[in-house]
Amino acid sequence: MIPSIHKPGSNTAGAIAYLYRTGRGHEAHTDPHLVASLDGLAPDPACDPGATFKQLAGYLDLPVEAVDPAERPDKPVWHCSVRAAPEDPVLTDTQWADIARRMVHATGIAPEGDDAACRWIAVRHADDHIHILATKVRQDGTKPRDSYSYKRAQAEARQIEADYGLRRVTPGDGTAAKRPTRAETEKAHRTGRQRTPREQLRATIRTIVAVATTPEEFFHLMASSGMKVEVLRFPSGDIRGYKVALDDDTNAAGQPIWFSGSTLAPDLSYPQIRNRLTATKPPGTGPRQPNPWHQATAATERIPHHLAGTDDAASQAHITAFAEALDALPLQAPENLRPQLRQAALNFERASRSRIQADHHHARALRGAIHTIARQPVGGDGAGLAMFLDAAVLAVIAIQRWHTARHHNQQVEATRRTLTDLQDAYDQAAAAPLAALAQRRPPEPAIESHAQRIRQTIPTHADQILNDPTWPALATTLTDAETAGHDPTQLLHHAADQRALNDPRSPTQVLTWRLKRLTQRQVPSSQARAAQARSTTLTAGNQRPAPPTTLIPKSLEPAERPSRPRR
Repeated sequence: MIPSIHKPGSNTAGAIAYLYRTGRGHEAHTDPHLVASLDGLAPDPACDPGATFKQLAGYLDLPVEAVDPAERPDKPVWHCSVRAAPEDPVLTDTQWADIARRMVHATGIAPEGDDAACRWIAVRHADDHIHILATKVRQDGTKPRDSYSYKRAQAEARQIEADYGLRRVTPGDGTAAKRPTRAETEKAHRTGRQRTPREQLRATIRTIVAVATTPEEFFHLMASSGMKVEVLRFPSGDIRGYKVALDDDTNAAGQPIWFSGSTLAPDLSYPQIRNRLTATKPPGTGPRQPNPWHQATAATERIPHHLAGTDDAASQAHITAFAEALDALPLQAPENLRPQLRQAALNFERASRSRIQADHHHARALRGAIHTIARQPVGGDGAGLAMFLDAAVLAVIAIQRWHTARHHNQQVEATRRTLTDLQDAYDQAAAAPLAALAQRRPPEPAIESHAQRIRQTIPTHADQILNDPTWPALATTLTDAETAGHDPTQLLHHAADQRALNDPRSPTQVLTWRLKRLTQRQVPSSQARAAQARSTTLTAGNQRPAPPTTLIPKSLEPAERPSRPRR
């Protein structure tokens, strides 16, 4: 159950007319009628032919008009909508009346048993929600004590859910982006938009932030994106903020409907964006630059390690940078993967923020790699994308665990949804590159030699790896590494040590992508190989068996674990 307290208004009659209006533009309004009021004496135009909207407005406005004009609030109309979840049963008028009384009591508008409370009404014009209107002058002429009414309404909604057996909505921490208003949603429906302008602008700005390297480039990219942009400045000339609008989104007067960055999302205000961009190094321009997909994958693989530390500000920075990577990813993805990747970025947006302030000087490696990727031509064999998504899945699981440990409930739910989208996207992205590797299957003697290396190097997972359908792809990758001059055994030691293989993903594919990336490194000299061999021998002789580790959150029981990839 979601209560929403709307902006205060000054036109009581206009608000009532909206709630009772039906027909064109208000098709969702059916059978509007009162379900409750302060004293049960409010006239209902839906049930009483002699009652009018003006009389109902007069009932609510009476205490306001009774006080001295100088003491009247400028906007006395208090408006709260209360909506049930789609899967909840249809409640009766009597049940909605009880919910309305509990809400006005909890928010301080009309405490139970208070005969001098504010006048209020509850109107139902759909099966799944009601609207509560009140005027914020008590009948004794004083003001109601309605401070922190939003938080109090949310707390009461959680109790109502428990009492009525309704879906339990995950409580938030105040960092979620503002939802579109009902008016925005209805307007989008009338104009044939799939998303409201607020949602469309938010997604566009997040993508621009993900690929911009400086505040100047951020404003340049906004100006060239096709939306209206207005830069706000202090008297000194310094930038203090910005606002944006869609070209075809206007009000009744034909003027653009503007949104400031902070109204789109808490982390899209200009100060927040400037802090992130000034902590980012611009992409390199030297003649020999490393593969940015490999850099992004390596940085993403290190996220679980960073989150296991004690620096929450650094951890939040890595989560924010990972969110930017997901925002930018659809720009470089094949057309068939873009919808899933956009949905993953949209879902993870809620998991990217918390009350913990990020120290953005961390996570420069991932940001720098993503900035380079965004400037590359779209194309390639898809191996880089698949490699990154493989690491991204495990990063999301680690982020889910991090949020769970800090009781960030909405963020945990957001990571769960993100995980499903990323796993599906990986399965599609990896199919072609893995098939291409398998088609270059090495001769049987080479395969047997690689299998023996697997048994010696990774005995715990050897059977699982060798019986995996994608084993030929791994064998090809080992052959490519050997052909390039690398020692396959040393690479296997390195790859197996970098990440535990007893997680939900396929160990065979984990090794394939890691070896493919490690093979791109410079071949070590003979002296370096000898040192590596001595180090490996000493480590193997002195190492104690490590206990099994997993990135699955401990709070998730097996039946509740994220869906596993279909392979």
